Amino acid sequence: MLWAIDSVNVSIHKWLLGRTSRRTNQKKDDRSKFAPPSTICVGCAALLLSGEGLKKGNEEIIYEEKFRTLMNQIRRWRRILILSLLLLSVVTPIVFLSNRIKSITSVDRGEFIEEVSDIRYKTNDDLRLTAFEQDGEGFNKEPKRILKDDEFNPVVRSSASNKSHDGSQSSERDKTLVLSEISGGNSNKTKEEQSLVSQQTNSSDTAEKISAKDIQASPKTKFQRPLAKSEKNSRAQLGRATDDRIKEIRDKIIQAKAYLNLALPGNNSQIVKELRVRTKELERAVGDATKDKHLSKSSPQRLKAMELALYKVSRVFHNCPAIATKLHAMTYKSEEQARAQKKQAAHLMHLAARTTPKGLHCLSMRLTTEYFTLDHERAKPFQQSYINPDLYHYVVFSDNVLACAVVVNSTISSSKDPGKIVFHVVTDSLNYPSISMWFILNPVSRATIQILNIDDMNVLPLDHAQLLMKQNSSDPRVISALNHARFYLPDIFPGLNKIILFDHDVAVRRDLSSLWSLNMNGKVIGAVETCHEGEPSYIAMDTLINFSDAWVAEKFDSKACTWAFGMNLFDLKEWRRQNLTSVYLNYFNQGVKRHLWKAGSLPLGWLTFFGQAIPLEKRWNVVGLGHESGVKAGDIEEAAVIHYDGIMKPWLDIRIDKYKRYWNIHVPYHHPYLQRCNIHD
Repeated sequence: MLWAIDSVNVSIHKWLLGRTSRRTNQKKDDRSKFAPPSTICVGCAALLLSGEGLKKGNEEIIYEEKFRTLMNQIRRWRRILILSLLLLSVVTPIVFLSNRIKSITSVDRGEFIEEVSDIRYKTNDDLRLTAFEQDGEGFNKEPKRILKDDEFNPVVRSSASNKSHDGSQSSERDKTLVLSEISGGNSNKTKEEQSLVSQQTNSSDTAEKISAKDIQASPKTKFQRPLAKSEKNSRAQLGRATDDRIKEIRDKIIQAKAYLNLALPGNNSQIVKELRVRTKELERAVGDATKDKHLSKSSPQRLKAMELALYKVSRVFHNCPAIATKLHAMTYKSEEQARAQKKQAAHLMHLAARTTPKGLHCLSMRLTTEYFTLDHERAKPFQQSYINPDLYHYVVFSDNVLACAVVVNSTISSSKDPGKIVFHVVTDSLNYPSISMWFILNPVSRATIQILNIDDMNVLPLDHAQLLMKQNSSDPRVISALNHARFYLPDIFPGLNKIILFDHDVAVRRDLSSLWSLNMNGKVIGAVETCHEGEPSYIAMDTLINFSDAWVAEKFDSKACTWAFGMNLFDLKEWRRQNLTSVYLNYFNQGVKRHLWKAGSLPLGWLTFFGQAIPLEKRWNVVGLGHESGVKAGDIEEAAVIHYDGIMKPWLDIRIDKYKRYWNIHVPYHHPYLQRCNIHD
């Protein structure tokens, strides 16, 4: 438009100059006709010439003024036209967008709309959209839908059709522009590569088209053809939540960042800028999503744009060996960083597992203070021993108030006959007041509870604490006296014949009375086996025991079946007969002299009760809830006892949340002491 106006101005200027010159020449010719030169003197000729010059100058001034006036008017018209076009370009999209937004009637106000171009129009709840399967592969294709309801708003239908038509035209223009840029920036590109890119763009366009017959299908007609097995499997796969698209998007992001870390040859700042923009768009599109169904609706278009940008960048690089060397260096650096981060995370996890939470420390201190204000008469019933072989005796060794409460509460609430239960809680002198005070404030109906102090008993050797310290372990829980006191059960309970041992990180879900009628067949311990490969609980003997030692390799079999602590039935009468406590002390002393096993009670239990275990069904003790073991929810629901073995205990901040709810149901969070110590669900 502007160049046309300028050409008009030049034409007008030439016309005015030509007209002025013609008038001047015509006057000269007239004067030469009517004034004979013989009658004109030299002075008169001079006067005539001066007068003609003055007239000519006045005429030129007049024409110049007229020309300026005309040019000023033309410039003013041009400015008015330009401003009118700018105003029209601003107002028209606003009016068009407002009309489009008014046509959206069913979109919720609280719904987040990422882009105006990605609005999906909705109708009433009775609108039914039936999705059909797409042919071919590739996640860039939008899901096709057949509309089967005549109540669809005609305004929305027309706007949606206009939107799809405009979008198809814009996408074709964008792809043509990108292809032209690639061909213009790289003159050495072969025809085969150009045809390859054009085929990819054409295939993506044809995949997004929907036939008019499908859209105009009548709601009364229902076409249902029999499905083949392959189609059923593909539909089942589409129904399941997958993460293939997310993985591919993250791969593209990593590839783009790798290119950005490399030095681009030549002046390619525009390509680098485009690649950065595409990378940020994809990162925003994927966000924190873990499944394809959580991706935004604009992610396929952004992924397509990223692929084209990566293709353009790949055409710039020619020195492949240099790129490969750089990528190897980046990979090595990333692996080193990941290894260091993993090591640091493991250290922090173990540190958190060894640390007592602030809330539990507060609870223990409050209960201890309350215990020492208690009169002696009230505390006396909790110092009596209850030894009756006809009752069901359970024992737990613990220094954790809340864990003991969960074990006791879950066992009693799951029992069919809680009146026959006698619970023995064994702790140390530091935690004895707090645990005793807890059960004083929260008495258990019908069942009997006995609180024992391991430091007041003369069952442990005098040098046992010093020997435990020589096991060279940084975890004080592993080398604590309470952890190894289980090997002195016949001495702690001399009047009992059978007893069930609990770890303090278990929760009981079923009645355990049927275990008391189990025939032990001369065995000492009943336990759930952990020697089946492929199961979450699998652990081999050579994992914790050093079979490279000749003495260990001669006495034990590395392929022997292992079992788990957590819930174990002990025949104390057979234990005393075989004198297994002295066997434990012998093996323990051998391990102090040289490194035979990892610190802890489990490898010593395998050696002490080697060949003395009777296997129990898996449901009696489901292990693996204290670490990422992949325990199935069905196994947990059918379990009699669940065991939070590992460092992710349910009372710690590093717990696994999906397993904690089975433990929380037995914690009295409404208790005032727990609320004052800020212990919440």
